[in-house]
Amino acid sequence: MDHSQLPDESSKRFVAILNEKIPFGKLFNALGHMTAGLTSQFGAAKDLCFLTYHDKDGGIHPTISHYPFIVLKAENSNQLRKVRNEALSRGIPFADFVDTMTVGTSAEQLAATGEKMDPELEYFGICMFGESIVLREVTKKFSLLKT
Repeated sequence: MDHSQLPDESSKRFVAILNEKIPFGKLFNALGHMTAGLTSQFGAAKDLCFLTYHDKDGGIHPTISHYPFIVLKAENSNQLRKVRNEALSRGIPFADFVDTMTVGTSAEQLAATGEKMDPELEYFGICMFGESIVLREVTKKFSLLKT
């Protein structure tokens, strides 16, 4: 894509909100799963505006999104549940990750999730993509995640 044809990079964004009570190793795993799941929801990769970077040596650094990826922190699972409900009501594409997704095999994780009501699930995080103005409304009370 020609640099002059790139869309306004502030028009859209990825936002992840992670539960600060969960250890970082588990959060990074959850973030990877959520990001992969979220991007799979978009049939046309052009909507996410992935770029291939070329270094001076001819090396290729593929499929990096033109849009920012913001990582915020939530104080607890209930805050994430509220964001999830807001994303559902507004039609914002999202992927979330809960505690039952960390046990055993995928089949065991599906079964464990199916045995719990939503209020019993501990949310590790949620990842969304959409119009920046809308996502700012949903996430305005959260601050940046810092290590």
